[in-house]
Amino acid sequence: VQLQASGGGLVQAGDSLRLSCASSRGPLSMFGVGWFRQVPGKEREFVANINRSGGGTVYADSVKGRFIISRDNYKNTVYLQMNNLKPEDTAVYHCAAKRIIMTVQPGPERTDYDYWGQGTQVTVSS
Repeated sequence: VQLQASGGGLVQAGDSLRLSCASSRGPLSMFGVGWFRQVPGKEREFVANINRSGGGTVYADSVKGRFIISRDNYKNTVYLQMNNLKPEDTAVYHCAAKRIIMTVQPGPERTDYDYWGQGTQVTVSS
């Protein structure tokens, strides 16, 4: 699978953005998918993940209630809807995938994932 993240941009605090993670090679439906973010000088941190069916989602405490991860397996795409953005959400956002069986929830660690896309920059001004 080859992942492509898009949808980042420059917004103001309180605004919304929707990121997309698309697979250009192979069906993303076979994979659990996670979103991570990274700022310079810091470790890449977990944001959210979703299982293969879309029925299981997990969020980092810092984004719970503001971000929503979802997927459209027909479009081979996973989304991250980001609402009420804050300056501390500023980062490069990466999507990652791991091939799993249907009922398994992917993990929150970077090492839980086998495939990574390039990042998309999100900048939130105050």
